[in-house]
Amino acid sequence: MSGHSKWHNIRVKKMKMDQLRGRLFSKFSREIMVAARLGGTDPEVNPRLRLAISKAKEAGMPSENIERLLKRASGAAEDVHYEEVVYEGYGPSGVALIMEVLTDNKNRAAQEIRAILSRNGGTLAEAGSCSWLFERKGLLLISKEEAEEDKVLGVAIEAGAEDVRMEDPDNYEVITSPEDLENVKEAFEKEGVKVASADLTLLPKTTVRLEGKEAMTVLRLMELLEEQEDVQRVYANFDIPDEIMTAASQANT
Repeated sequence: MSGHSKWHNIRVKKMKMDQLRGRLFSKFSREIMVAARLGGTDPEVNPRLRLAISKAKEAGMPSENIERLLKRASGAAEDVHYEEVVYEGYGPSGVALIMEVLTDNKNRAAQEIRAILSRNGGTLAEAGSCSWLFERKGLLLISKEEAEEDKVLGVAIEAGAEDVRMEDPDNYEVITSPEDLENVKEAFEKEGVKVASADLTLLPKTTVRLEGKEAMTVLRLMELLEEQEDVQRVYANFDIPDEIMTAASQANT
């Protein structure tokens, strides 16, 4: 799994449930609102909204909360308007960063993100400086306890997935084009294979191998960026051993 995805999953497992839910619910609420306003409140014809609702439900958001958000999004007036912004930057050791933001105040968000970066050995960069190092993909995780390797490979190939990666000790990683994510997910579900998560992500084309103090410094920066209220997601091209990421998450929780 790409380093930043693995780091995020490790942190989620270590966080206290009430702390985790509060943070995730806030971010998912923004995403649902924006997706509904841009593409309509019917998830059947709005793929972005469908994905946002699916992720919110995976995190345990109650259905009534989601319904309230959709009703708010369908209203003509709303007191808060969120804008989508993508910031690019570099962390310590030359690690490339992409930060996807939903904010009601771009100036505040930019100032806070710049401050986090500068205090932790990073810098903001111009648009396009880092984006070429990543490519948009669909990523499905399937527990290795859920199905045998041959079945996962067979379903993935038949459904049009681009790749299946086996390196993670716990999960199969099924890579798709963004357009095929939902179709591949549905193919697994029809075969009775539970998909642990399905998401659109940015996968790095090249990675920066880090260990020791350098790795811990970058992971601390990732944590601070993810905790900033306007930041929805952070992508990075580091390659850090699992044991270091696990140790870092335990040290910071």
